[in-house]
Amino acid sequence: MMNKTLKNDYSAAKRRTDVGNFIFDAIIFIVLAFVVVATVYPFWNTIAISLNEGLDSLKGGIKLWPRKFTMQNYKNLFTTDRIFHAGIISISRTIIQTVLCVFCTAILAYSLSRKEFVLRKPLTTILVISMYVNAGLIPGYMLIKNLHLLGKYAVYIVPGLVDIFNFILVRTYINGLPDSFVESARIDGANEFRIFMQIIMPLIVPSIAMICLFTAVNAWNSWFDTYLYASNKPRLHSLQYVLMSILQASQNQSASAADANSMAVAASSGASTSISTPISTRSAITVVATLPILIVYPFVQKYFVVGMTIGGVKE
Repeated sequence: MMNKTLKNDYSAAKRRTDVGNFIFDAIIFIVLAFVVVATVYPFWNTIAISLNEGLDSLKGGIKLWPRKFTMQNYKNLFTTDRIFHAGIISISRTIIQTVLCVFCTAILAYSLSRKEFVLRKPLTTILVISMYVNAGLIPGYMLIKNLHLLGKYAVYIVPGLVDIFNFILVRTYINGLPDSFVESARIDGANEFRIFMQIIMPLIVPSIAMICLFTAVNAWNSWFDTYLYASNKPRLHSLQYVLMSILQASQNQSASAADANSMAVAASSGASTSISTPISTRSAITVVATLPILIVYPFVQKYFVVGMTIGGVKE
């Protein structure tokens, strides 16, 4: 009788647990579904607007699908060779800056992670302070000018050779590695550079992939440095700067109330036109600027998660 009672109690408790788990899973699913929709919908809506006729977009009401499908917004965006040249500049600076920044940041992190390096603590302190204390825009501009980098391609590369935030992440990651790896390599006669390239680098691949993503995204999205240091050199204009200029020109063309009213009248009359309005131009620019990052990110996502977990936590 006692065993039967215990069995019934266990069955009832298990049913309550199963119901509680089901309710908890359902709540988590609903919350995550809401987060996914809130994250994906704005970009999906931007794509739909970019594929819709410019004047028709002024009516509003476009949600998930374009009302009047057209590729004219993208055609207007790529009408000149200027944007293709700017794309080459952005791609080249992204690749070069990512490779050099990752290498310099990683080798600095390795150097300042060695316990036998007596200046590692004061140098690390100075680097960390530079994250919080910024000289400002004008001293930075004067430094670039004194280095004779104004209007030169190197202005995209040299100022970003070392990133302090990435340095801290990589240094923390390296500190978590056993010292026996380095000591064994030294016993075998390897110098520090060989140890770094053949021992340390393969072990910190997740951290390297993570800072590659950070650096590449910053380099690809950068336009303010072009505005400051190379705005008078069209051959050095980056893609983001050119896209920003196109959007600004589109907004200026339709800034007056008369232009806005005429566009609204044309839209309400159902006239088909190849005119790109600021909202359609902005949507097309957003898609063009974001698409390369969306393509690259899935390939480094697993390394990104591991690198942030290990490199961002110190025991």
